[in-house]
Amino acid sequence: MSPSVILLTLAITILLSEHWGTATVVEDFNHVERCKDTLYMGTPPRGFRNSRLKKICQHYAGKPRYVTLFDSKNRIPVYSAYTFKKTEGDRRVDYPWMYEPQLAELDGNGNMMPFPTGYLHMKFEDSQAVLNDYSDVVLYERGHLNPDQHQSDPQDRAATYTLTNVVPEIREFNIGPWREHEERIRVRLNNFCRGTAYIITGVTTTGNMIRRNNQDRVGIPEDVWSAYCCAEYDRNAPHNIRIHFPTQAALAKNTKEGNRVQELTVQDLENYLTNKMAIDKNFQLFYDNCNSPSPLPPYLHYAKLSDLPSDYSFVIV
Repeated sequence: MSPSVILLTLAITILLSEHWGTATVVEDFNHVERCKDTLYMGTPPRGFRNSRLKKICQHYAGKPRYVTLFDSKNRIPVYSAYTFKKTEGDRRVDYPWMYEPQLAELDGNGNMMPFPTGYLHMKFEDSQAVLNDYSDVVLYERGHLNPDQHQSDPQDRAATYTLTNVVPEIREFNIGPWREHEERIRVRLNNFCRGTAYIITGVTTTGNMIRRNNQDRVGIPEDVWSAYCCAEYDRNAPHNIRIHFPTQAALAKNTKEGNRVQELTVQDLENYLTNKMAIDKNFQLFYDNCNSPSPLPPYLHYAKLSDLPSDYSFVIV
């Protein structure tokens, strides 16, 4: 092979790697530079006990974008954790769907790859969902845990279009209550979060599966849940907004009916998930419960002084 051909091959390889990026399966999110930047205080949720769960540092165009804890048995993410970016909320539909080779190949090069138009080796189907799992299923939509409308940069958005960031959501739930919730959170964080907002969105399962060719293929969530942490927020916001900071959570059933999204505290969500998932007594979504370095004085959580508890006292200096 001539030197010019070698150089051309190397250039094409580098170009493809930079375009499609990498999505690295790691032992710990701290093992990849800047992977933990999408986690509050660089700390992932603690307390998950299942040893089969895979940690994916989702890279795209040479940059870590978010992290995913992946259940290779059910072939769905347990959660994706990401930083919210201010956005107008429009949705894109022209990004290619991708998969994660490293879930099947320990010696893989780490590239998050677009699905080929032709044959995909069975070892990849064994480790994760593929497009055919969703192609003939009319009840379910591919529901993002890290939604593209919570991202502003085109490359951040493109990185959300991997099936390792997707779960089967009932269509009526996906395009109705859950999409409305994502939009409500987008507007709230756009307007009142002054620092970085960290979001974790995940699911619970009960064993129901999408089947293909008479085989269990993809776990169907029972619940979809989400929580955010924004330690720096507008202290002058109206009381009905201020009570949703610095943290707030949401929970809903992945069903056609009875799927209203309930907002609740992060601690209440953690208590609920403790009885629904394989987690231990130290389970915690955000480091130190997202306590702000300069916490809001308790009396500012009330709309007016007459709302203060009768036993509350403070000193004016």
